[in-house]
Amino acid sequence: MDSTEHHDPEIAGGDLVLGWDLGGVHVKVAAVAQGRLLAVTQAPYQLRQGLAVLDKAFAALPAWARQARRHAVTMTGELSALFDDRATGVAALTDWATRHCQGEIAIYGGRTGFLPPHRAVAHAVDVASANWHATAAFVASRLPNALLVDIGSTTSDLIPIEEGSVAGLGYTDAERLASGELVYAGVVRTPLMSLADRLPFQGQDVTLVAEHFATIADVHRLLGTLPEEADQHDTADGRDKSLASTRTRLARVVGQDAGDAPDHVWSELAAHFAELQLRRLHDAAARILSRRKGEARPPLVGCGVGRFVAQALATRMGLAYHDLADLVPSTDGSKSYWASSCAPAVSLALLAAEQTVIPGERSEGRGSRS
Repeated sequence: MDSTEHHDPEIAGGDLVLGWDLGGVHVKVAAVAQGRLLAVTQAPYQLRQGLAVLDKAFAALPAWARQARRHAVTMTGELSALFDDRATGVAALTDWATRHCQGEIAIYGGRTGFLPPHRAVAHAVDVASANWHATAAFVASRLPNALLVDIGSTTSDLIPIEEGSVAGLGYTDAERLASGELVYAGVVRTPLMSLADRLPFQGQDVTLVAEHFATIADVHRLLGTLPEEADQHDTADGRDKSLASTRTRLARVVGQDAGDAPDHVWSELAAHFAELQLRRLHDAAARILSRRKGEARPPLVGCGVGRFVAQALATRMGLAYHDLADLVPSTDGSKSYWASSCAPAVSLALLAAEQTVIPGERSEGRGSRS
């Protein structure tokens, strides 16, 4: 298990807050003190394999993440196939947090605010997948009007900010899918077969093979747009991430072998898949912006490991672009990438740090003994 650590400062002081984002494929944690981001890190895993993988990821985090602090926790891991339903997942991840995080713990309930752990299950519909709300609430505290576009490894969140408030029509995943504010298209794990049924290829209208042969990571890797730090997950076929193997996976999506066409053909196919992804996000953003009040077009605030796509979306739509890291206090160049890539954890820590008291509970936790 590899964790990605960025700055390991001497973290001390009673006002330090850790923000946690417990996802289905990553655990992310950020440290904030005196309103300033000090450190941020993440570790990958596959939660569907069981909570033991989360234990292993936790053990791989730097020492500062396992010390007694104030903790604020959000999650999306309750959606994992490990759990029968969201409430069960919320209960399991809340219990995990109380057993592992030493100090005061609060669970983020989005529109309900911070909750003590014993109230999390009763508000499971608010707690479940509320990490997007933490990022949006942070952006709303800095910019009165904006379109937040958080593109992760699996999904994209498009959230309007109006007059300093989160102005999305939906809250739950089902509501946000219906409103276009949640799009199941990220830059790493999205299966290519989900982007289209047919596409133009070598002068024909080709039907895609409905098998999980390749992911969008293959597309962006072949185009040279995928940051190495974002390319953390296994490939669809379990083989290596060389360009040759990437072309092999991409070719299978159209029923061919990589040797059936020159390399430039596969690059052109990858570019078309990238366009399909961008077009889907453009349609969602246009729908959201069509609801705005007034004529002014808001800036687009991009974050997530796929924010290079968010920046392309801003250019395509003629919107001013801001990276979320630019809104984070004292984020220097060495932390800016990860401040945006781990935006919910960073945002949650900053929001919690602004509150004198967050309604958490004391937990001894297992800390570094786990």
